Amino acid sequence: MSSTVEYANQLLQAEKNRAGIAALTEQNPSFSTEDAYAVQLEIIKQKTENGQTIVGKKIGLTSVAMQKLLGVDEPDYGHLLNEMVVENGGELSFGKVMQPKVEGEIAFILKEDLKGPNVTALDVVLATDYVLPALEIVDSRVKDWKIKLQDTIADNASCGQYVLGGKPVTLDQVDLSQLGMVLMKNGEIVNTGVGAAVMGHPANCVAWLANKLSEYDISLKAGEVILSGALSAAVNAEPGDTFTAKLAHLGEVSISFSS
Repeated sequence: MSSTVEYANQLLQAEKNRAGIAALTEQNPSFSTEDAYAVQLEIIKQKTENGQTIVGKKIGLTSVAMQKLLGVDEPDYGHLLNEMVVENGGELSFGKVMQPKVEGEIAFILKEDLKGPNVTALDVVLATDYVLPALEIVDSRVKDWKIKLQDTIADNASCGQYVLGGKPVTLDQVDLSQLGMVLMKNGEIVNTGVGAAVMGHPANCVAWLANKLSEYDISLKAGEVILSGALSAAVNAEPGDTFTAKLAHLGEVSISFSS
């Protein structure tokens, strides 16, 4: 069995058993970014072979602060699958997550395919049907979130679940770079953010993603959901917590965690 399949199986078992594993970079100090994306693609291959479908992509590490924290100079990405979707205002059982954190984001819904290289932010705008407010529940199959860049990439960019809310808004109706967000936990403001926090403009993040994916001959598809990156820091979630993100002009999105 190749190390790629072995590492993928470790992460899949961790998810199944709800028990974190040692970071792959601890197990193998020479584990590279290219190795990590190979593991991620193996995980997605196994999940789709078992009946799940790809419904979009997510972009992580879009803020300078998060990039500095992990010592990198570019974002990463993961795949969104149909079983990750939670209804707006819905409840997520804590038995389905391991060590969740919640982020407020802007989701792009595409009306045209985007295939890199050389995709620009303008191409993204023209290919976007509408945007929505979103919550991403990031989670890690690595024990205690003790991760490096390669670990989060291999673990599908630490993706857990996501929620879409609000009302569809077309990009001619809003300036995403100036759009503000308030993230609330149990009715209290825990952080705020603005669209410019993610690479200057969320469309820049989606353009980066389309170009990065071209290295693997993957394109962004019409109808896909693209989570463009956290507008502020992720916040720890515990059983009984309710999170709401309010985004100017886009509306609200919320989720509760049951015990």
